[in-house]
Amino acid sequence: MDIPRIFNITESAHRIHNPITPDKLATLGAALRLEAGARVLDLGSGSGEMLCTWARDHGVTGTGVDMSQLFTEQAKRRAEELGVADQVGFIHADAAGYVSDEKVDIAACVGATWIAGGFSGTVALLAQSLRPGGIILIGEPYWRQLPPTEELAQGCLAHSISDFHTLPALLASFRELGCDVVEMVLADQDGWDRYEAAKWLTMRRWLEANPDDELAPEVRAQLTSEPERYATYTREYLGWGVFALMLR
Repeated sequence: MDIPRIFNITESAHRIHNPITPDKLATLGAALRLEAGARVLDLGSGSGEMLCTWARDHGVTGTGVDMSQLFTEQAKRRAEELGVADQVGFIHADAAGYVSDEKVDIAACVGATWIAGGFSGTVALLAQSLRPGGIILIGEPYWRQLPPTEELAQGCLAHSISDFHTLPALLASFRELGCDVVEMVLADQDGWDRYEAAKWLTMRRWLEANPDDELAPEVRAQLTSEPERYATYTREYLGWGVFALMLR
């Protein structure tokens, strides 16, 4: 069980597997007014940076679940590095359908809502692990500006314009799900640059070390095309944010 190998290659040097920066992640933790001992469930936890830094900075405890064996191992090492391995744990498993045995104060899926077919299904999944009065965190893309053509949307790696909402429409959708939006932290273009551009050096170094690997042609093609594709499409049209929700 694992994610497609191409993602393990291109994001192997990432600590955060979405466009949020460490500063924004810290801002989010402070904005949520986290208290020591608060319990967090993070589905699609990646390399564990959110759980580990919040455990260090705020004293939270919790569990991360991710399908990538590489990222899960990196998360465990990060917990050891920050001295919080007794506060947080990481499970290599499919987060789809995962429900915590113990109710949590914060149930999060930050950038992996595909595990439940989109943000609507993910809100419903996370709600099953949440204590009354707890907070759901959803990380989700949105259109900074609506692409005028389907071709432009596909340049952002969407299937179509309808894949994402504008920010006002996304917030309205959370309301229609019976949630109050109580906080949000939005990525900026620097966050997008750090997420996307960091892949390019990783790919180049990987190609130098693995010229005969069966995935080398695919990695080479991505490295050749991605800088221009990203600058033309994603950087201009696509936003991303983490939204804190409370069920009514």
